[in-house]
Amino acid sequence: MNEHIVRQLREAAEAHQPDRARMLARVQRGAAGPAVRHRARSGLRSWPRVALACLATAGILATGGLAVAGIAPWTPPPSDTTTTVPDAPSSTVTPTPTRSAPPTAAPAPATTAPHASSPAGPRPSPSASSRAQNGPLWSEGSIDPHSTVYWSQSNLTLRTAQPLTSLSVELRIAQTGEVRDTGNWRTLPSEDFTVTVQETGGTLVYRWVLKPGRTVPAGQHEFAGQYNHATGVRGSANDGYRVDAQSAGGPASVWGGFGPAR
Repeated sequence: MNEHIVRQLREAAEAHQPDRARMLARVQRGAAGPAVRHRARSGLRSWPRVALACLATAGILATGGLAVAGIAPWTPPPSDTTTTVPDAPSSTVTPTPTRSAPPTAAPAPATTAPHASSPAGPRPSPSASSRAQNGPLWSEGSIDPHSTVYWSQSNLTLRTAQPLTSLSVELRIAQTGEVRDTGNWRTLPSEDFTVTVQETGGTLVYRWVLKPGRTVPAGQHEFAGQYNHATGVRGSANDGYRVDAQSAGGPASVWGGFGPAR
């Protein structure tokens, strides 16, 4: 029974909502006039002492809460008003259309000058007037690809399968207009040959003769004659070469013309 009363008193104290204005008015009236003694109700004498103690405790708690409420400053509740921040402007940038450049006209085809090393005619085919191979010898004549419309070089490639104890090489360049010697060279040692250059009967002749006692080893060797000529692509149809040699197998000779370089 006592626990039931205590629980009811506790629930009543927790659910109690003090009237702050009324209580302040009573406090003020009590401070202004003489104390008024109230007759306790007879019904309270019949309650057990434990209930009286709980009632007194609840009264003290209510009075303490009222006093604290009167002392503590009143803080207004936070405003429900929210500040709306405007959205930032979109960062999307609309691309500015650019004007395309006008189409460029196709360049006019360039006029290509004929290659300086091109001969006036087709490469001469083997015939009775040429013999590129004989015995241990093999030969080929060509116009150097670095020749120009002012200057040319005639090359002779000579291969021998055996050492040569005698050798005579001759290049003949027809006089086609302003043909003049500008030099010559060979891959064999220069001190092994006697070299002469002369113009005879309208032909510029380069001649290399192996000196007595010297030997040409087996292998590939080069001979070249260089010359100026009249401006333009020079024809080499009337040019030619001849090689006479001696080896252990006997004499051998080759001859032919100059075609375009391969």
